[in-house]
Amino acid sequence: MKIEIVTIGDELLIGQVIDTNSAWMGRQLNSAGFEVSRINSISDDEAEILNILRESSQRADVILLTGGLGPTKDDITKITLCKYFDTQLVFDEQVFEDVKTLLKVYVPNINELNRQQAMVPANCTVIRNSVGTAPIMWFDQGGTIYVSMPGVPSEMKNAMEKEIIPRFLKLFSNGVIVHRTVVVSGIPESTLAEMLNEFEQSMPNFIKLAYLPSVGRIRLRFTGRGTEKGMIERALNELIVPLKAIVGESILAYDDLSTVEMVAAVFTKQNLTLSTAESCTGGNIAHQITKFPGSSNYFKGSVVAYHNEIKINILDVDPLQIEQYGAVSKGVVEQMAIGARIRLESDYAVATSGIAGPDGGSEEKPVGTIWIAVAGPMGVVSECFSFGNQRERNITRSTEMALVMLKKMVDKDDEQGAGGLGRKA
Repeated sequence: MKIEIVTIGDELLIGQVIDTNSAWMGRQLNSAGFEVSRINSISDDEAEILNILRESSQRADVILLTGGLGPTKDDITKITLCKYFDTQLVFDEQVFEDVKTLLKVYVPNINELNRQQAMVPANCTVIRNSVGTAPIMWFDQGGTIYVSMPGVPSEMKNAMEKEIIPRFLKLFSNGVIVHRTVVVSGIPESTLAEMLNEFEQSMPNFIKLAYLPSVGRIRLRFTGRGTEKGMIERALNELIVPLKAIVGESILAYDDLSTVEMVAAVFTKQNLTLSTAESCTGGNIAHQITKFPGSSNYFKGSVVAYHNEIKINILDVDPLQIEQYGAVSKGVVEQMAIGARIRLESDYAVATSGIAGPDGGSEEKPVGTIWIAVAGPMGVVSECFSFGNQRERNITRSTEMALVMLKKMVDKDDEQGAGGLGRKA
């Protein structure tokens, strides 16, 4: 069964509102075993809506629409659906009662616009909206199912979870879709694809591999389709052994987690603590860590050492190191990490010092030169990166690589049995 999603609204096309509905629907439908083949965003225009309905009906078994069901004049989806299905709006008493019940706390006097919410196409099946005033409308015509839902995310989600997906499960004999994600770091996408060429060719034909690159890492998403979930899961698990033999230590995780979530998991599991000393990242590493609940269990704090005085006076960086090699150097960033670990009394500390840009670079150290260091129970490691001349991207990439280096050091220490050692400079 092929499903297409159509989101309606000028606000989506001009960037005023981000379309989160499609992504959410795609995840939920996929989890239920249904495949979304296309996502479309169109304006509040009758011709556009009619065109997409005609086009999608030639490709899809189900068309899911969101948006344009409000009570104002710019909401034209219901009227356009009437034109498409050659019908007219009729008053639905049950919908009107739902509207009155929902609004009675907020609107003492129901007006004509509120009453218009109870007008629905004559030939649709009305699905009651328990959390909003716009009803969900279900059409079945010419072998295609059309479902029109409100664009308000909470109303759409409620309808999908409680009404739409359960109906699909009864109507269609769907298969099983199982995903397995492996996160890889430190290998360019083209290089990784070349490394995995023979591996891909040897995979069962019911499993597909997708490369999902992002800053500092690549997610390898294995997707298995079939009728027996257990068989698919076994086949996916069997691929991990040869994959590990090829990619080796570049594998960060065997689950679809962000790097900061991986760090949180390993620090929590091993009862470790962490601190950061940030110059060019300006506290972004700490920000990414503290975005997640529970980070206070392992994260002790951060020193944003933007000025050299802070590096020297707070983190005990040797001023001679800065004078001789500059703040963006191996010795300085390593001393920053060690200083943060001692000052904040943490098991591990990560530090950054670099030239984020757009100015401040030199021939020797161009914009995008970033030093990152991680200090732990077994010592300190550091690495220099060249990220380019885009400031925000440099901060993002520095943050990601700092977390990757941290995760790898903790994993290595754990393998060597060093995770429980006390702090040392």
